Amino acid sequence: MSERPPHVSKTQAGEPVTFLEAISEALWEEMERDESVFLLGEDIGIYGGAFKVTRDFLDHFGSGRVVDTPISEGGFTGAAAGAAHMGLRPVVEIQFMDFISPAYDVITNYIATSRYRGSGALPLVIRGPVGGGNRGGPFHSQNVEMAFFHTPGLKIVYPSTARDAKGLLKSAVRDDDPVLFEEHKGLYRAPYLREVLPDDDFVVPIGEARVAREGSDLTIVTYGMMVHRALDAARLLESDGIDVEVLDLRTLLPLDEARIVASVQKTGKLLIVHEDTRTGGIAGEIAMRVNERAFEWLDGPILRVTSIDSPVPYSSSLEDYFLPAVEDIVTAGRYLGRY
Repeated sequence: MSERPPHVSKTQAGEPVTFLEAISEALWEEMERDESVFLLGEDIGIYGGAFKVTRDFLDHFGSGRVVDTPISEGGFTGAAAGAAHMGLRPVVEIQFMDFISPAYDVITNYIATSRYRGSGALPLVIRGPVGGGNRGGPFHSQNVEMAFFHTPGLKIVYPSTARDAKGLLKSAVRDDDPVLFEEHKGLYRAPYLREVLPDDDFVVPIGEARVAREGSDLTIVTYGMMVHRALDAARLLESDGIDVEVLDLRTLLPLDEARIVASVQKTGKLLIVHEDTRTGGIAGEIAMRVNERAFEWLDGPILRVTSIDSPVPYSSSLEDYFLPAVEDIVTAGRYLGRY
């Protein structure tokens, strides 16, 4: 067996890694740890994946565990489900999560319901890039979480840091339930996300939010790329005397309702930010749960900052208008600060 290639050995050398490298490390380590783990997806073998997440994996693990598939998301996701039934732990890469829709039927009608139909555990990860800001237009920029959020039996993970990307992906691979794992492509090589990660076999638990910034006046609940925009906004709001707490959900299903409620009880104000479009977005679900469990602690209305209800534009100026900006978050935060 060959040594680890440079992009999956930086942690061992004590070097900082990017978000993308953290994902590569997680996959590599889980494949070395457990021979039942294998990968399927378009161009993940010889080409190393569209974003090079699996570069050199084919040479190291062989074609039996790094499987290049036809362009048939429904077909190879269904094949992965069959492999999981037989005791394997497949990790499916959807080259761009926009194209997960052909697999919607097998995911929602078969994979998600497997345990409830008495078919037992179905350890399966479906991972891939999401998100806008890269001028990819409507076919390469979507966030797909809410298409699956209403599906009991699935778990949905959406990390915002390199450490969480690695730790949550390792947890997802080991989980006995199917996990949809979203990776914002704008975070893949972001220089501000380079981290020196622990050189041990660490995992991050699925279902637990984290406080990305402590605060006392306003809670911002968010995830993915928007965590970093919320943190930028929080620094600007500090000059207005508004002390913002930023809660990074990390996992959308199961939702860490307890930590959301606890933060709102502390600050009395809630702003929900997500890159997904407005109608049917997770902001509505979170707002309803806070209304049910913490209404008496609220000192003002619950607000949301989201993308607008539109396909993602190709035009750079239109896409910037479409996506939530730091200025939008600051404006909403200042409005809540009046209460």
